[in-house]
Amino acid sequence: MTASLSTVLGFPFADPPVSGSALIVAPGVRWLRMPLPFALDHINLWLVEDGRGWTQIDSGYGDASTRKLWEMHFANTLGGQSISRVIATHFHPDHLGNTAWLAERFDCPVWMPQAEYLTAHAVAEERAGYGSEATCELFRRHGLAAEQIDVLRSRGNRYRRGVPELPKSYQRILAGDEIPIGKHRWRVVPGYGHSPEHAALHCKELVVCISGDMLLPKISTNVSVWPVEPEGDPLGRFLASLDAFTALPRPRTAFPLSAPESGLPSCGPIMRRGWRSSKRPRVSRAAQESSCLSCSAARWTCSSCFSPWAKP
Repeated sequence: MTASLSTVLGFPFADPPVSGSALIVAPGVRWLRMPLPFALDHINLWLVEDGRGWTQIDSGYGDASTRKLWEMHFANTLGGQSISRVIATHFHPDHLGNTAWLAERFDCPVWMPQAEYLTAHAVAEERAGYGSEATCELFRRHGLAAEQIDVLRSRGNRYRRGVPELPKSYQRILAGDEIPIGKHRWRVVPGYGHSPEHAALHCKELVVCISGDMLLPKISTNVSVWPVEPEGDPLGRFLASLDAFTALPRPRTAFPLSAPESGLPSCGPIMRRGWRSSKRPRVSRAAQESSCLSCSAARWTCSSCFSPWAKP
């Protein structure tokens, strides 16, 4: 846990692709980068050759600046071919935001896990306990002050800002599925805790893993308790999920939300040791959107966790 990042991970590409362009990172795999309107200001997307077309993996935040860059990729990166399928690793807006838009434009199917598809609709429509009022009530029960709850409530449904349209149908993908994309097969590696049924994709022939948000090189993944499962253990599920990535064949190269990395360590045991050795859970700013990480178990109140950001 004390080793420097450079001694554990390697970064095979010195620079990311410039806006509107793509880098070839493996045979048939191109790296696209799109902006995000957050402190974490970018997301990586992956375009994979698929016969006479392309499979797009994740789609970016659904705003005007991202769609302007997509138009550049339509004109240049696609090489005159169409997108024949969009795969969404999970329902979060930076990954799903343009999925329905792309699917409609190219008349192609959306592939994603069932839990991610259904959760996207529940969050967007504020149903089944996913609305802002349910989140405010969860925070109230954990001690967040009334004025801070008012600020949280005033934000409204932020999910719809990044996902203006949602797919109305999908092809379900499951853990262990082997998805043929072009000349290769990609196996679905499931992940839990960050989202309900996150789908990373591993290609044995290329020895690469499109890891989505399950493996990040420099920041921690957002692991949140939601009002629909207030006594859940998303952190335990997340840590258990890492064993599947540890078991991937070596050498390992991951294509995550941020820069591609190689030489993945045995991440499951390392992270579990780090968690056990910590004096208490730490709530990161990445969790601030609508989450309260283990507040009740740690005997904290939301006010002490989140006072710095719950301001107008």
